Amino acid sequence: MLEGAKREGLPLSVETCPHYLHFAAEDIADRATLFKCAPPIRRCENREELWEALRAGLIDLVATDHSPCPPEMKRLSEGSFRTAWGGISGVSLALPVMWTEASRRGFTLTDIARWMAEGSAKLAGCHLRKGRIAKGYDADFIAFDPEAEFDATQDHLHYRHRISPYLGERLRGAVKATYLRGTCIFADGACVGEPAGSELQQ
Repeated sequence: MLEGAKREGLPLSVETCPHYLHFAAEDIADRATLFKCAPPIRRCENREELWEALRAGLIDLVATDHSPCPPEMKRLSEGSFRTAWGGISGVSLALPVMWTEASRRGFTLTDIARWMAEGSAKLAGCHLRKGRIAKGYDADFIAFDPEAEFDATQDHLHYRHRISPYLGERLRGAVKATYLRGTCIFADGACVGEPAGSELQQ
């Protein structure tokens, strides 16, 4: 259906998320509500079909869909998928998760930049300033070590409620520094300076 719509030139965008490209349903333990999200994480075969859709250009972008919540809302002690909050917390680890999976399938960092920066900037309508390293664009970029490997711990989570299904995962690639409009805002595992966001004018 999506292939047909794209052939017709219909105005649509297609996205997926890092958790659908990393996890597989058969590897998730019963009652592990940290993994609850919508749609649910599917089996390995579905994950590989998503990767093939990225390769074919059918999926336009990868978005974190970061959905944090207090630990009690995940009903961890109950293990109840019926009442647990639906959403994956993972924005801090999105790039290493993507690089772990993409690199083993022959993709490059250029592919990831297209899916996670250029594609999302285009969808949001800020592609004339964001999403690329080029003259006239905001100097938003990172320093990234693609060879680094680490086991994800709470120290890698830079948000208020530090829970995530990625904890304990062996990941590849580490963000060393982040620059926003040319100013370093994150380095050596910690935020630098004060928040410096600004409203984008369309």
